[in-house]
Amino acid sequence: MMQLSSLRRWFVVFGGMVLLLSPIVHGQHRADWLKSAGWGVMTHYLADWRARVDGKPMSSEIWNEMIDQFDVDGLAGELASVGAGYYILTIGQNSGYYLSPNATYDRFVGIRPGKCSKRDLVLDIARALNKRNIKLVVYLPSGAPAGDSLARKALDWRNGADRNNDFQIKWEQIIREWSLRWGENIAGWWFDGCYWPNTMYRPTEPPNFASFAEAARAGNPANIVAFNPGVVYRLLSVTPHEDYTAGEIDLPDRISIRRASGGQIDGAQLHILSYLGEKWGMGAPRFTAEQIIGWSTLVAKEGGVITWDVPIQRNGLIAQPFLDQLAAVGKALNKR
Repeated sequence: MMQLSSLRRWFVVFGGMVLLLSPIVHGQHRADWLKSAGWGVMTHYLADWRARVDGKPMSSEIWNEMIDQFDVDGLAGELASVGAGYYILTIGQNSGYYLSPNATYDRFVGIRPGKCSKRDLVLDIARALNKRNIKLVVYLPSGAPAGDSLARKALDWRNGADRNNDFQIKWEQIIREWSLRWGENIAGWWFDGCYWPNTMYRPTEPPNFASFAEAARAGNPANIVAFNPGVVYRLLSVTPHEDYTAGEIDLPDRISIRRASGGQIDGAQLHILSYLGEKWGMGAPRFTAEQIIGWSTLVAKEGGVITWDVPIQRNGLIAQPFLDQLAAVGKALNKR
C-alpha cells in the first residue's frame, strides 16, 4: 500500500490535469441526458434503516442475505412502468454497510467480516435498468460512515470544518475503485454532506473538488457529479466541477428557480431532490398527486429536473401508494 506522503505527491503532479475538468465534454454538457430524462426516482436502501424497521440488529450475514434477495428486475420494471428517466440509489451511508464490494475500503478499514456486500447490487441494478433505457446515479456521503467508530478512525475522519486531507485521499481511492468497477454502467454520482466546501474542497492543491470529481469519473468520464451542501432553498452550484445542482429540499412548496437560465444555475443543470414520504425514505405519502404534479411541472417548464425519493421495501420493491403517485408524475411530465 502506498504511503500517504507518496499519495500526496501523486495528487500534486496529477492536479494540473484534473483542474482542466469541465462540465462540457466533446461540445456537450455532461448533464444534457439528465435534462432530457426530465425526472427520476430515488430510494434509500440502508442497513441501519432496515434494522430499525425490522426491529433486529444488523450483521454482515443478515446484510448479505438482504442484498441477495433484492428483486432487481422487479424494481427495474416498476421504474419503467412509471416512466422514470433515471434512478438514484444509495451505496451506503452512516452504518458502514455498503451494497457493493470494495477491496480498497476493506483494506483501509480492516473490519472482519466486512460490511461491503458480496453481491454487487449496484452493478446488477444498473444492468437491469440499462435494458429499459433508465440510467443509474449512485449516492454516497462525502464523509466517513458516522455510525461506525472503527471506520471513522481507520479512515482518519474528523467531523467539522477540517481539511481532512488524509481522509479525502483514502476516500477518493475508494470512490475510484467503485467507479472503475461499474464503468459506463452508471451515469453519475450525488455526493451528500459537503458542508465545509471552503475548508475541504476549494484549496488549489489536491485533494479538492477537482480530484474528487476525477475519482468519480475514473470509470466513465461522462459521469455527472453533484456535491450537496445541505438543504438550500435558493438553488446554487458550489463548484465548476459539478454538472448539476444537488438541489436537496424538504419543503417542495418553497421551490425557487427564479435565477435559472435555460435550465441551468451558474453553469450546472437545474436539479431538485425532495421526498414523497413523511421523511426521507420512510412513512406514508404526505402530498396529493395534484401537488406533486404541480411542483414537478413547475420545474420542468424551466428546463429543470426533479427527483422524488420514496420508501423502498426489504425485497427492493416500491409500495403501491407511492407507485401510484410516481405514475401520475410520469404521465404528466412524459406527455409534455
